[in-house]
Amino acid sequence: MEQLYYVGLDIHKRTINYCVKDPRGEIVGEGRIGASRGDLEQWRKGLPQPWVGAMEATLFTGWIYDQLSEQGAQVKVADPSMLKAITASKKKNDQIDARKIADLLRCNLLPECYMGPREIRELRRILRYRQLLVRQCVQMKNRIAGFLMETGTVYEARRLHGRKYFQQMLQDLEGAVPESVIGLLGLSRSTVELLRRMERQLIQGLVVQPSLEQRVHRLSSIPGVGVVTALSWALEVGEPQRFRSVSQAVSYCGLCSAQISSAEKNYRNPISKKRNHHLQHVLVEAAKLAPRWNPPLAAVHSQALERGNRNRATLAVARKLVAYLLAVDRSGKPFQMRALSDANQVRSDSQAA
Repeated sequence: MEQLYYVGLDIHKRTINYCVKDPRGEIVGEGRIGASRGDLEQWRKGLPQPWVGAMEATLFTGWIYDQLSEQGAQVKVADPSMLKAITASKKKNDQIDARKIADLLRCNLLPECYMGPREIRELRRILRYRQLLVRQCVQMKNRIAGFLMETGTVYEARRLHGRKYFQQMLQDLEGAVPESVIGLLGLSRSTVELLRRMERQLIQGLVVQPSLEQRVHRLSSIPGVGVVTALSWALEVGEPQRFRSVSQAVSYCGLCSAQISSAEKNYRNPISKKRNHHLQHVLVEAAKLAPRWNPPLAAVHSQALERGNRNRATLAVARKLVAYLLAVDRSGKPFQMRALSDANQVRSDSQAA
């Protein structure tokens, strides 16, 4: 039987530290290479065979993982927040980090995290860029309102960003406010329109992707789930089969609080920081509006509101949305509303549930 070698990689912007260990933990080789495709390929060819590698999830992990995987190498990615053996060390440097990652891999103690298919990760990059555009658009809208407030201008907040209203307002402001404000308002409005066009273009391009089109269509069949929510779920989750239960999916989305249990006493902290914050934000925003179109979700909101405040009711709706999305995604069938005989326990489920 061939001896398996374990390779730990500590990745940085310009360099990659590596450590190769045998099953007994003896160092076979270690060093530093440049963080480039050519250096990585030359280094890979010189490794003893067979080998398995591990690295920490960072901004630079994706291209290294893809290049090594395409060459048939077995590579695992570790969750940075769970690498206690590194963060708790008294002495820490790149060489030691690579050694400890190799040891964790060798002892089967590596806290492995999910690495989605390459196509999903590429499309997810586009969706997250769209979220950046939305945030910048909101900032520009707030800046427009700020200019008006600085000059004492009275305006209708709900109509401010409508095209006709804004153009008419600019004409009325001529001579009443400084010319610099008029110019900045026009420039800001042009930026908002440009960002909106870019955002729509990205969404339209994602919806027609062959790997997403049918999936997004099924997820959007849930009343209260729009295209953006469906895209966010599909691209952030990747493969729904990786969740063993609804509670695990809820935890991944950051819709539950952390639990601390000690000496037969249980404590519940606020919502855990360990979550997919992109998906959490989208689901919470969707949960605020979904009860308007989905009667079962409206019932969930009403029942939760009786036991707590509005924020808790929103989280209850978001958790129910996760259950719907996971059921539809697993079944591969559109959502179908189903009413139970007990009116106080109205609920809905997918055809697969």
